[in-house]
Amino acid sequence: MNKDLHIYNSLTRKKEIFEPLNAPFVGMYVCGPTVYGDGHLGHARPAITFDILFRLLKHYDYKVRYVRNITDVGHLENDADAGEDKIAKKARLEKLEPMEVVQYYTDRYHKNMAQLNVQSPSIEPRASGHIIEQLEMVDEILKQGFAYESKGSVYFDVEAYNKKYHYGKLSGRNIEDMLNTTRALDGQDDKKNSFDFALWKKASPEHIMRWPSKYSDGFPGWHMECSAMSTKYLGDQFDIHGGGMDLQFPHHECEIAQSTAANGKESVKYWMHNNMITINGQKMGKSLGNFITLNDFFAGTHQILEKAYSPMTVRFFILQAHYRSTVDFSNEALQAAEKGLDRLLTAIQTLEKLKPSEQSTINVSEIEDKCYTAINDDLNTPITIAHLFDGVKLINSIKDGKETITTNDLDQLKTLFNIFTFDILGFVNETEIKSESKDITSGLMDFILDIRQNAKNNKDWTTSDKIRDQMKALGIEIKDGKEGAEWSIK
Repeated sequence: MNKDLHIYNSLTRKKEIFEPLNAPFVGMYVCGPTVYGDGHLGHARPAITFDILFRLLKHYDYKVRYVRNITDVGHLENDADAGEDKIAKKARLEKLEPMEVVQYYTDRYHKNMAQLNVQSPSIEPRASGHIIEQLEMVDEILKQGFAYESKGSVYFDVEAYNKKYHYGKLSGRNIEDMLNTTRALDGQDDKKNSFDFALWKKASPEHIMRWPSKYSDGFPGWHMECSAMSTKYLGDQFDIHGGGMDLQFPHHECEIAQSTAANGKESVKYWMHNNMITINGQKMGKSLGNFITLNDFFAGTHQILEKAYSPMTVRFFILQAHYRSTVDFSNEALQAAEKGLDRLLTAIQTLEKLKPSEQSTINVSEIEDKCYTAINDDLNTPITIAHLFDGVKLINSIKDGKETITTNDLDQLKTLFNIFTFDILGFVNETEIKSESKDITSGLMDFILDIRQNAKNNKDWTTSDKIRDQMKALGIEIKDGKEGAEWSIK
């Protein structure tokens, strides 16, 4: 097995061989969601992308500490340093406590991730639970001369930082361009320059979410949370930081500046960014109002959807494109993904039924090498899937008697498909789950019908009728016949 994993580093803008700072330990931090609304398809892509990386690193026996944060404070409207906190706004509109909003949507997010078979991170910290760490980092940045106080708020001094380091190295921007293009913001007079950003914001009288500090009663800036929490759980330097491409600027650019200013060195070795999911070429997102929630996909309730799509169909749809490429939504693409996934899972079922021969006419090692080469090439899932489908053709040829396979090669092929389909790509055989669920339902109904029949035999008509009526209320109809009772879902 070739473990030479190559990943594209957004910082250097080239593919690099992955070499952990402290093998076999790998520290990975991924920006999680701002939980103030239902998760949409765009939320699924970074979760699935870095789930693949998490799975692959563990497959290669690395000890991975995967940290994925929950943003529950400090993310203001329009990603600026002014306006209302998005969660506080949701709480105000729905007349709830902010943490009620956070808990509700965090639970929804976790449910969606479980449906997509996205593995839980090692640690999932919340910004609101790390105010002390963020204030300590603000203190250190001020001490190093890269921040300033203004009317109870603390801002990062980009110009001072850029004199010693390079602000804009991740996104390719420079201060001169930003001076000419950055629009004026509310509260702009508090800053030295328009591109300076808040480390700590003084809360206005109506601001709900606030904490005491020596600067003011306020709240941390959006960018500060990730710098503080990644340092706390992964140290001053760690291996991988990931997130959506839309976070490169300003969020990740500001993270680099904050961490470097506080620690005197860059914290992240490899920056990785997934591209966007689009509808008609436009980014899918809440701010644009063109998003489809994952619950809508799974239930088929959005007007643009022709039908419901299972979580594994959505996962397959996303993995059919390379993570750094855009994915454009269409019903046709999702239906093609549904058929492709069914074909793959059907082949795996067929694989379990194949009979070995005395000799092989196929080369399993060649398919295996191609799959590992593809997944090691910057997580090239579409090519990996294409090689698996080459294997599907061979499986069907063996079934039809056109090819033969020995016991050892058959075992190797089974292992290959299980590793890539389930362990690395993270698919689940939903057909088997539904079948198991149906078997459980049938067993329970047989048990209930036996209890009802015993009641009838004992002329306990009250219990018999009660069981029938309660089943009817649940949508299950019981009909008595000469051969006994039968049930059906209405």
